[in-house]
Amino acid sequence: MPYFDAASSAPLHPVARQALTASLDEGWADPARLYREGRRARLLLDAAREAAAEAVGCRPDELVFTTSGTRAVHSGIYGSLAGRRRVGRHLVVSAVEHSSVLHAGAALEADGGTVTEVPVDRTGAVSPAAYAAALRPDTALACLQSANHEVGTVQPVGEVAEACRAAGVPLLVDAAQSLAWGPVEDGWSLLAASAHKWGGPAGVGLLAVRKGVRFAPQGPADERESGRSPGFENIPAIVAAAASLRAVRAEAAAEAERLRGLVERVRVRVPELVPDVEVVGDPVRRLPHLVTFSCLYVDGETLLHELDRSGFSVSSGSSCTSSTLTPSHVLRAMGVLSEGNVRVSLPVGTAASDVDRFLSVLPGVVSSVREKLGAPASPVSPAPGGNDLTIDALGKRCPIPVIELAKVIGDVPVGGTVTVLADDEAARLDIPAWCEMRGQEYVGETRRERGSAYVVRRVG
Repeated sequence: MPYFDAASSAPLHPVARQALTASLDEGWADPARLYREGRRARLLLDAAREAAAEAVGCRPDELVFTTSGTRAVHSGIYGSLAGRRRVGRHLVVSAVEHSSVLHAGAALEADGGTVTEVPVDRTGAVSPAAYAAALRPDTALACLQSANHEVGTVQPVGEVAEACRAAGVPLLVDAAQSLAWGPVEDGWSLLAASAHKWGGPAGVGLLAVRKGVRFAPQGPADERESGRSPGFENIPAIVAAAASLRAVRAEAAAEAERLRGLVERVRVRVPELVPDVEVVGDPVRRLPHLVTFSCLYVDGETLLHELDRSGFSVSSGSSCTSSTLTPSHVLRAMGVLSEGNVRVSLPVGTAASDVDRFLSVLPGVVSSVREKLGAPASPVSPAPGGNDLTIDALGKRCPIPVIELAKVIGDVPVGGTVTVLADDEAARLDIPAWCEMRGQEYVGETRRERGSAYVVRRVG
């Protein structure tokens, strides 16, 4: 069964498995002890740190291992904010950061600090100029992911880092998605990553803090990992993480070129094979193994279940797969379609035949889901003059409001309008996105006591 969700967690790399097994016999002792077993464990830990630091592009004494990528992000943010508390309590982030960054920002705001979210364009990229404009005299830290986890867009880290340097603000880079493919552009102050994203074991993250960056570890003092990651080190897992990072880096250039070709095939063929599809993310500045597209008139949760039944494991940012019933914050910030969203992220070694089979299966699956959803009978009431229609889609989840809009847009003359009444949060994103895809004019939204009224004018 092809596994196409490496962006969530990559399969354990063979080198990681070998290193993990071998180090279980040598890395169980306390590396802080001076007896033989402790010295062996220390040698393993030091070697892993050197290998990881070489891959990151920092000094070994600048890097510590954490219990996860999320822990690395949180430790980096809180330590930086505490170290620069005399400067201020203002944090700058992009609107498409990983939730670990946004949750830390929310906690800062709850504690009286301030956060500025820098918007992105329709490809998911930030503007370095907009980022520079968000920096203030009281900015303690800026955060920017190296590449987006949902759509694969690579961010202009070097240019943003230069703007932060000019303003005297440290930049924390979340490199979880990109570190397997190469080092991050220089200029960053802190960097966080997670081993399970590159084929290492889960439960190992890393945090690099450049010398000279003001940093105050939070929580009770601990003598391990320079006081930045408390608790006994999981040396076998750390060794496996470092070994697999070195291994994937060694094969990164050739594998990236191969996977980029497979992803490009998906980017080109999906819109040809499936009508009413939007491929999202930057077509050029993107990760080599990841592609995301959204299908109109499709329930994302049902689509993922049907693809799973057909033998394919994929992910989604669709609101229809979220327990909160809200669109992905990444897709919302980009202003693209959220319904029927599919993220394909190919692990190392993916066969071309598996991608071809996915492309052969996808059209039938999408067609089947659309047929099952159908177009429910909507209460449609002509407005005076017959040039306008109102659709009551209150209480109906995505993608039903858009399906109903699409069914009746042809019933009004050119220049006429369709008003969609909906209380599904996804409609706020999907109706404007539908208008852009279908060449219709989105007039705007009016909030009501229950839900909103979205007005669309027929152009042609």
